[in-house]
Amino acid sequence: MRGAVQRAVAALGFCDPPAFGSTSEVVGHTGVPPVWAEWVERWNSTTTMTHRSRLHNRAALLKAGRWIAVEQPEAADPAAWTRQTCAAWIAAVDRMKIGDYVVRTSSFQERIGQPLQASSKAGLVRAARVFFRDIQDWEWLPRRFDPSRALALPRSINALLGPRPRVIDDGLWAKLLWSGLNLEASAIPRGKAGPIYPLELVRAITLTWLYAGQRSNEIARLRLGCIRWQHDGTPVAGDSTQVLARAAVCLLDVPAHKTGTAFTKPVDPLLGQAINAWEAVRPNQPKRAHKRTGEQVDFLFSLRARAISSGYTIIPMLCRKAGVPASDVRGSITSHRARSTIASQLYNAKEPMTLFELQAWLGHRSPESTQHYAKISPNTPTKAYKDAGYFARNVRTIEVLIDREAVASGAAAAGEPWQHYDLGHGYCTYTFFEQCPHRMACARCDFYTPKDSSKGQLLEAKDNLQRMLATVPLTDEERAAVDDGRTALNQLLERLADVPTPSGPTPRQLLPIVEVRRDADHGR
Repeated sequence: MRGAVQRAVAALGFCDPPAFGSTSEVVGHTGVPPVWAEWVERWNSTTTMTHRSRLHNRAALLKAGRWIAVEQPEAADPAAWTRQTCAAWIAAVDRMKIGDYVVRTSSFQERIGQPLQASSKAGLVRAARVFFRDIQDWEWLPRRFDPSRALALPRSINALLGPRPRVIDDGLWAKLLWSGLNLEASAIPRGKAGPIYPLELVRAITLTWLYAGQRSNEIARLRLGCIRWQHDGTPVAGDSTQVLARAAVCLLDVPAHKTGTAFTKPVDPLLGQAINAWEAVRPNQPKRAHKRTGEQVDFLFSLRARAISSGYTIIPMLCRKAGVPASDVRGSITSHRARSTIASQLYNAKEPMTLFELQAWLGHRSPESTQHYAKISPNTPTKAYKDAGYFARNVRTIEVLIDREAVASGAAAAGEPWQHYDLGHGYCTYTFFEQCPHRMACARCDFYTPKDSSKGQLLEAKDNLQRMLATVPLTDEERAAVDDGRTALNQLLERLADVPTPSGPTPRQLLPIVEVRRDADHGR
């Protein structure tokens, strides 16, 4: 507040403007050895990182400086760091709690004392690694150790940093989509003089968030004329309503971003219509400098000669209209979560994008980055598991006919068959069928009854049969006979040729008898 007042008074010419970052610099240096703070500021003024990354690394290095003042005062000068110092810093980070070596704690009082998350630990270690790598490469210090090895992230922390897309639930996302498509002026935040932004502007930003799958800063930096329409690979002239009637493709030109240069991607025509509607009423405004490229450009989402901040969010408004909470079990709903949700839906669609196609659509340089956004739906492996037929491949389901009359009359106790395993071509009456080595390649011993025999036909004619299903586990050879067909079945038959059947004889001994019985069954 004091800095804002000083800037206002300085604009009137009564004093000098405050030095940029002077307040934060004084607070940030609290508890930091002066020599370490001097090195950090020297590195901060030289590095070519983006402003946000530079601030994060500077804060992490100053935190390391407070640790040095307490635990390693002899290492206040970076020139005194050794591999042992690096190991001590990594160990301290691994045991660090929220609030340790921090000056201001008012914003997270309720979380003080809790363990740091793996991403926070990785950021602290990474900041030190980048710092020493840079000052050694710039020849400010002699190379005493290799930062990439001495300050490598431990496996215990790295294992917790795998891809973890925080996808929004499908039901909740559908409500947000409905809310954005049916956005009305009454839902837009209002000030004393009316709506803060026009309906067309808010609707264009909303549909960009819902359909484009872009980062918040990329949405804020879209340029005027970023929408193009094509039909059969050729540009289409005319308004978007006629374009849609001719099934044209809507293309969005995305500006340079943190992982690459500008690129073009296809998007839903509804998004193109919304942006065209905003461009039709957007007032003429002066161009502004692009922070990344230095170009003078017309920002699409700009009003009153000011570009919309990347921090401007329409999420609370959509959540209120849809009647859903602004957070779920995975955390707050953010622009990055929308990006993950859209990417995961494209990856799990009926005609899904491949990983490399999704990589191009998201604008990633590496498919490893894409894996942090695309998450396989549980339905996909479930269907694949069912199609693989794991259970059916390892067991055989067979129908069993129970002769209730034989059980009730006591004939079963006298040795008469009372259960009949349906083999398809006949019935097996062997009580311990699941233990028979010939169950997949029946040798047709005395326990076998052909279906086309008079005995088999009489059995099927009984009205007191109880039908049940039994599952029989398969051996490797039996499973191969099911999977590989006739060749594997012949091999199984050859192996069992001299194995005794439940009635005693081997299949090789039974072969002539089987032929005689088969002729008798056919009335020969």
